[in-house]
Amino acid sequence: MIVTVLTPTFNRGGLLNNLYQSLQKQTTKDFEWLLVDDGSTDDTKNIAEEMKKKAKFPMQYIYKKNGGKHTALNVGVKYITSELTFIVDSDDTLEPDAIELIFQYHKKYGDRRDLCGYSFLRKFPDGKINGKLFEPDEKVGTYIECRINADDTKADKAEVFYTRCLKEFPFPEYKNEKFLGEDLVWIRMALKYQMIHINRAIYVGNYLEEGLTKNRRKNNIRSPYGCMERAKEFMRPELKLRYRLKGAVQYLVYGKLAGEKQLIAKAPNKGLAVCAVLPGILVYHRWLRNI
Repeated sequence: MIVTVLTPTFNRGGLLNNLYQSLQKQTTKDFEWLLVDDGSTDDTKNIAEEMKKKAKFPMQYIYKKNGGKHTALNVGVKYITSELTFIVDSDDTLEPDAIELIFQYHKKYGDRRDLCGYSFLRKFPDGKINGKLFEPDEKVGTYIECRINADDTKADKAEVFYTRCLKEFPFPEYKNEKFLGEDLVWIRMALKYQMIHINRAIYVGNYLEEGLTKNRRKNNIRSPYGCMERAKEFMRPELKLRYRLKGAVQYLVYGKLAGEKQLIAKAPNKGLAVCAVLPGILVYHRWLRNI
């Protein structure tokens, strides 16, 4: 088994069938589906067990106490033994040739030890591509170079990671916090590894009104320590200045929301932090008004 499709889920039992059917239609069935239930209170378990009986591919279901998507990913990665891990959300679907295309590119590039994975395109249900195309196709570069510094930070892609790299860079977990921006880890990974960026849309996704993306600000405010740590990653010198300054503002805002003291003294770049003080104060008070 080369690929595991890893799906964290929480109270999405009624939506899982769409993803399940898209997996049933894959042109190759040489993959495993690992469903990590992050403490659902609906009928997810029963639905998963019924799917498992009829699946044309190996399937595992794991239940854990609710802790947030990133904690479900950490649990899932510990169980995965396949070479590649494809993270697919429970409310999204795959194109029928998604797994086959992953195999195709892995056969071409799989011997390279400087890679952490492959980045394909995502599209919306209407067929529109989410974000920019990569230039050139099959571009070799880091997440920082090809996504952040290429000004494609608001788009989602379909990332397939080497499992060993996900085990090397687990998501940090913070007490009583259930949200963490995944790009915190992608940035850390990019300091060591590159990816192959491929202009093939293999993933179909949308943003539900109750989903994490639609409610990002609210989730961020409830998880200030994780968001402060993510902001520090965005202050790294490898990133464009505009993203470093934005990271500095967010570092100060989330640090204040977390009740931390001496934020400038603790900042990874004190100069950036000083420049961010005034906009940080403005953003902090604006967010407080909108909580």
